[in-house]
Amino acid sequence: MLGQGRVVDAADVRARLQPAGDLQRLAFVHLQARRQRPRAAQHQPGVVRADGGTLGAAYVAHAKADGYTLLNASVGNLAIAPQLIPAKFDPFADFTPLANIGESRSVIAVNPKLPVTSLSELVAYAKANPGKLTYGSSGVGTPGHISLEYLKLLAGIDLVHVPYKGSAPALSDVISGHVDLISDPLANAAVKSGHLRGLAYFGAPDATDLPGVPSLLDTYPQWNFSGAFLAVAPRGTPDAVVTRLRAAFDKVLASAPVIAQLQAMGVSPQRLPPEETSRLIRKTHDVSAEIIEKANLKAQAQ
Repeated sequence: MLGQGRVVDAADVRARLQPAGDLQRLAFVHLQARRQRPRAAQHQPGVVRADGGTLGAAYVAHAKADGYTLLNASVGNLAIAPQLIPAKFDPFADFTPLANIGESRSVIAVNPKLPVTSLSELVAYAKANPGKLTYGSSGVGTPGHISLEYLKLLAGIDLVHVPYKGSAPALSDVISGHVDLISDPLANAAVKSGHLRGLAYFGAPDATDLPGVPSLLDTYPQWNFSGAFLAVAPRGTPDAVVTRLRAAFDKVLASAPVIAQLQAMGVSPQRLPPEETSRLIRKTHDVSAEIIEKANLKAQAQ
């Protein structure tokens, strides 16, 4: 069940999936299995596009608030993308948090042919070659986009953004050498396999499975940005349904197999109370807004 689309539980939950869906999909699949409902995968034309995940979020925001339609969300499509891409929803008013699935560990990684072996060497190389290095992202307004704009600000370097329709094609082009670097959770696997060279990671307490890759905080202790994956329901979902769904997610995210699979994907499971999840979305929005303003990123036209 890879790629984009949606997972439809014919008798219970319909989950709208976003481009980073494999991470969140794990929790939803376990949720559905625990509820013992049949499930069918269907491709949904039109969702795979450079919209920062806002299209699927808008669909769920305006869906019937009955607990049957949930959003595999990220701080990207809730807190960041709506600041740069016209979105037909309010990230704070239109959703009810169900679960914080976890904090994503992103790796800043380069094509091995690039003559840099550390973050400091990357910064020095970029300063010596202003505007010549390119970075790929899963799209405008995604954590991969904003994180490298943040790095540009902190390091005083010039990198050219190349947005893609998802992480997979961006990662593929970095591996093939068409683009120089990337900041993305999917880069974890590419670094482990040797296809990319990892320079730094952020968004997780450690990276013991990535020997030799230091924390970005070692170089920039003021770093204050990370990604996270969430599950939310449309605002107005009955309280009893919300309570039941939160309890179900809590059980799923506490299970050892799910924790192990999330960690293998570079996600640090982080169960938070609903109010803390709301604060996380707000914090990411505010941090991103400051980065967007300082980087002079412009919102796309309607």
